[in-house]
Amino acid sequence: MFNDLDAVEHFIQQNGIKMVDLKFSDLIGGWHHITLPATHATAKVLSDGVGFDSSSTPGFKKLEAGDMCLVPDPSTGFMDPFWELPTLSMICNIVEADTRAPFARDPRVIAAKAENHLKTSGVADRSQWGPEFEFYIFNSAAHQDQSNWSAYRIEAEAGFWNSYGENGCCKGHTIPAHGGYHAIPPLDVHHNLRSEISQLLENANIEVHYHHHEVGGPSQQEIEVVLGPLMRMADVTMIIKYFVKMVARKNNLTATFMPKPLFREAGSGMHFHQHLFNGNQPVFYDEANYAGLSKIALSYIAGILLHGPALLALTNPSTNSYKRLVPGYEAPVNLFFSLANRSAAIRVPKYTRDPNSKRIEFRPPDATCNPYLAMAAMLLAGLDGIKKNLDPTDLGFGPFDQNLFSPDNAALKSKIKHLPSSLDEALQSLAEDHEFLLAGDVFQKDVISTWIDYKNQKENLEVRNRPHPYEIALYYNC
Repeated sequence: MFNDLDAVEHFIQQNGIKMVDLKFSDLIGGWHHITLPATHATAKVLSDGVGFDSSSTPGFKKLEAGDMCLVPDPSTGFMDPFWELPTLSMICNIVEADTRAPFARDPRVIAAKAENHLKTSGVADRSQWGPEFEFYIFNSAAHQDQSNWSAYRIEAEAGFWNSYGENGCCKGHTIPAHGGYHAIPPLDVHHNLRSEISQLLENANIEVHYHHHEVGGPSQQEIEVVLGPLMRMADVTMIIKYFVKMVARKNNLTATFMPKPLFREAGSGMHFHQHLFNGNQPVFYDEANYAGLSKIALSYIAGILLHGPALLALTNPSTNSYKRLVPGYEAPVNLFFSLANRSAAIRVPKYTRDPNSKRIEFRPPDATCNPYLAMAAMLLAGLDGIKKNLDPTDLGFGPFDQNLFSPDNAALKSKIKHLPSSLDEALQSLAEDHEFLLAGDVFQKDVISTWIDYKNQKENLEVRNRPHPYEIALYYNC
């Protein structure tokens, strides 16, 4: 939105801005903010940096050395539509409080290093990314975790379980399980809400491609945006998640990007479309090869699939992620690539026939990822495949154009490598396979070890050590 902080200060003065909100990401992918009165948000104050305690921020510093500073990136500015007072928001870079050096664990620093590494690779000078945003809209979501009881309850107006009820609210329009794809009103009860979200995103200079009801019957939604550069699309991902949740809240609803909030219903992923360019020349296109993919594109695919188990520790970094990655749904569980095949970990969209649109789609990821780290890691994996001249067919990654969910293809399926089936397995894969992430000093070893330790101690073991309600049903009478 702005070229520099002087332009920010001028905009504040000329447009009656009352508050300036500074947003930043922790290592794990959570968003935080600090708000300044506009009278204090001068170009000098913002360029000097605004101090904060990073010791309370997941994945950052220890208590005895927690002082850090936020420096806003003026290009990320947008009017925040959810505040009562006119508020300008910007996404920040994190710097050391004393030296003002970039903080190595700042996710935006890691993403910037990945973009710079691509430029020095000799392969391409920019990458284009298009995450897909799947999420559920619920009327309510209650949960409790105590020593003696644990429960959750989700309610959705369009839930198939509400086809009969005694509260007088049933209208007869409910969507069966897995029956919501492109549903039209009155079944699609949140069309207006998606349109409201899309309009607000457009107002914030985020170009929406389209929106629609997704497969999940109880109000699963999807919004797709136009592809853009890696850092920009990581910023866009954070903004979209924020906008979706806030619009839902404004309408007395609740939104979740959780991969698997409902048993026996479709999960929510965040597929990443991606391709490379050198100047204006597309790098992934060659009409003579399978699916119109160049040799470089095939090696890029091989790198992602080879490092796939380790990647999932960053692209699917929650215990809930692996309740989505199960056979029988559209979520892929096998490491192979294919043209238009939604059971593949990497799908080559059949409708991308133009050289400039020829791309691949990595389908396993979900929105529990930190998008800055996830996209940086996928790019590094692909570049490693190019550097090593890997061939996906030689490595057993296809292409396979069969539906591996079909029982008729059981023999073929048994020969194909699988994705990790748990967060624990993915974290172990990352511990054993992370050299590709160190290229160009994009990820530092302590970032990887901190990530593994945090995810294991704060999430994996915490879930593993708690009795599950279904375990009571299974084993209470043993």
